[in-house]
Amino acid sequence: MNSESWIVIPARYQARRFPGKPLALLHGRPMIAWVFDACLAARKAQEVVVATDDQRIAEEVHGFGGRVEMTASHHKSGTERLAEIAGRFPDVKWFVNVQGDEPGIDPGLIDRVITLLAERDSPDLIVSAATSLRSLDDYRSPHVVKVVVDLKGKALYFSRSPIPFFQDESAGIRAFQEGCTGVLQHLGIYGYSGSFLRNLSRQRPGLLAAAENLEQLNWLENGCSIEILECNSPWSGIDTPEELERFSSQWSGTIGG
Repeated sequence: MNSESWIVIPARYQARRFPGKPLALLHGRPMIAWVFDACLAARKAQEVVVATDDQRIAEEVHGFGGRVEMTASHHKSGTERLAEIAGRFPDVKWFVNVQGDEPGIDPGLIDRVITLLAERDSPDLIVSAATSLRSLDDYRSPHVVKVVVDLKGKALYFSRSPIPFFQDESAGIRAFQEGCTGVLQHLGIYGYSGSFLRNLSRQRPGLLAAAENLEQLNWLENGCSIEILECNSPWSGIDTPEELERFSSQWSGTIGG
């Protein structure tokens, strides 16, 4: 059976900064349930799947009626987990990776990613998304991944460090106040072709990706292009228990925030 596009939510239990994160409770439900609901609300995908190597996560997903694909435990990134799924289901043309720590992800953004993949119809295209940085604290935080793009919306670099460096600090502060910094906050969503995922293991390991612990830098180092969809999202990924507590106090607990 041919399927045009799948949403896959990679979820692992042993996150370094937040063990057990997919099962952490948010408004009385595990985080993975909120992410799954947001993905189900997207209209352009034929399937929503959780990819995990952990039986506890699998049992939770099965408990609320979700589909699970068990994957190997050696994967170093969510995309590697998706690559295993892509190899298992060769008829799926497009995959959207929605990271399991994005309970506030907008279903409309997922549909925008799928639409762009279909319009471009390129096996080499990677699509992701970013929103405006909310504060100087986020700009300086290593838990917030920043991205800078070229004039055509293609990613130039991703970093946990503050980028760009403002040589004139006062000018940088003014830029934040005026909302014209040239830097965006990366969101945990990727779209790519099944063929890209099935060839992922052929890419050479990148030094920048290892230094920043950001898988998308490996694709840039291998000469791939990442197109960034800009959106207006008040929410981002949750990396720590403290971020979950802050998110929970501000979030309404409805799809899309």
